[in-house]
Amino acid sequence: MAKILIAAHIDVEPAQRDACLKSAQPFIDGALSQNGCLRYSWGADLNLPGRIIVFEEWTDEDSLARHFKGDHYAGMRDHIADYGLIDSISAKYRVDAESPVYNADGLPTPAFG
Repeated sequence: MAKILIAAHIDVEPAQRDACLKSAQPFIDGALSQNGCLRYSWGADLNLPGRIIVFEEWTDEDSLARHFKGDHYAGMRDHIADYGLIDSISAKYRVDAESPVYNADGLPTPAFG
């Protein structure tokens, strides 16, 4: 079964970004506690003062569907709106192959397998 990755960015008022990030921890922890959530993180984009980068990894579509219907997702959505949401873009990806970036010799490689 393929994993699902979500890559997103959220733009809020630059003066509000740090407060938005710090106070989002309950929603992040809540998502991480859900079955099927492998990774769920938010971070500041150091190149754009109001941008938050989001990365998620889920085991399958059913787990992601439960997340979208749950309180943690709804709370996170409302939380972001409280901090002056300007824009957001997100995409989900099904991963059909996975391999380390570095090979046995410690060199980065674009090859899978």
